[in-house]
Amino acid sequence: MIRRSRLSLGPLLYFTAIVVAGAYFVFAAVQGQYGVFERAGIDAEGRELRAELALLEAEVARMENLTRRLSDDYLDLDLLDEQARDVLGLIRSDEIVIR
Repeated sequence: MIRRSRLSLGPLLYFTAIVVAGAYFVFAAVQGQYGVFERAGIDAEGRELRAELALLEAEVARMENLTRRLSDDYLDLDLLDEQARDVLGLIRSDEIVIR
C-alpha cells in the first residue's frame, strides 16, 4: 500500500490570514490616517504655523508700538511729522523735493 500524505489546508489558511493581517497593520501604522507619515506631516505643518505665528506677533508688536507712539498719552512728534508728510504729502518750507 502506498500511502499519500495529504497537505491540510487549515494551517496554510491560518498562516496566510496571519501574514495578511500583519501586513495590513504594518501598512496602517506607516501610511494610515494616524500613521508615521501623517504624524511627520502634522509636525511639519505645526512648525510652519509656529513660525508664521512668531512673524504675526512681531508685526502686532510693531503696530502696537506705532499706535502707542501716536496716542494721546505719549505723542512722538517725529512719527507724527512722518505720518503727516506721508499721508498728506506735506513738506517744510526749507526742504527741496526732487521727483
